[in-house]
Amino acid sequence: MQYRTLGRTGLSVSALSFGASSLGSVFRDVREAEGIRAVHAALDLGINYIDVSPYYGLTRAETVLGKALQDVPRDRFFLSTKAGRYGVDAFDMSSARLLRSLDESLTRLHTDYVDILLLHDVEFVPLQQILEESIPTLIELKRQGKIRFYGISGLPLTVFSRVLAHADLDVILSYCHYSLNDTTLLGLLPSLSERGVGVINASPLSMGLLTERGTPDWHLASAALKKACHRAAEYCRAQDKDLAQLAIQFAVSNPDIPTTLFSTANPDNVAKNVRWADEPVDPVWLENVLALLEPVQDQTWPSGLPEYTQT
Repeated sequence: MQYRTLGRTGLSVSALSFGASSLGSVFRDVREAEGIRAVHAALDLGINYIDVSPYYGLTRAETVLGKALQDVPRDRFFLSTKAGRYGVDAFDMSSARLLRSLDESLTRLHTDYVDILLLHDVEFVPLQQILEESIPTLIELKRQGKIRFYGISGLPLTVFSRVLAHADLDVILSYCHYSLNDTTLLGLLPSLSERGVGVINASPLSMGLLTERGTPDWHLASAALKKACHRAAEYCRAQDKDLAQLAIQFAVSNPDIPTTLFSTANPDNVAKNVRWADEPVDPVWLENVLALLEPVQDQTWPSGLPEYTQT
């Protein structure tokens, strides 16, 4: 496992990290014991950064993760959770709710601090509130020692530039913008690096686009994007290869991306992803898949309020 520095936080995080959303049974029904074994497998294989949210499984992911970590020495891992999103359409980034949310998360996670607290999907909350109320609350929590660092997550890349134009952040969590079909996150890296903002990349499989199984019904990608990714998956299967393997290897191979989150509650899949991450990318395979994806390269889908998505 490779380790890279997460911006000015100084945290040395594993290049592949564990996203705990699966523990909340958001993709399939997961038995608690299986989820706990997946967390322990990740730690034993060198993963040292874990991310979760009260939104995942409506607190179930945090609850299961807390049980998994209860007897693990705290210095073996870095932990982030989120606040501000509590349901599909339930957002509350007021100061009072953020303070209460963190305390609730700490209780479920059996810890007295998290390394990183992220505002979850800020594009659904007015920018003025984020700047005038939410971020000042994170700064106060950092002063209190309940969090070590803070940041925001969101889908539209404009979210990060809009917020960073008016506020400092320790980290950002971006998803679906550094993967085989979309590398637009690269355009933000120079400015983020200049400011020392750590970059957390999530969803190297583009929320199911880059898998043989395909996307869930709720996925907002266009029909053309889904079709192209399906074609790439079929090509890989015909070559007795797995598109997910290439997607993982591609995401972790860029040294300018400190860490990439993946999510599974299956211990065997954890081990498989770690093994893939340690292997080099096959350049011919990569070239052929990128050629199949070229017609839809860098396509995304809308999310959030117009004030963030309008350019």
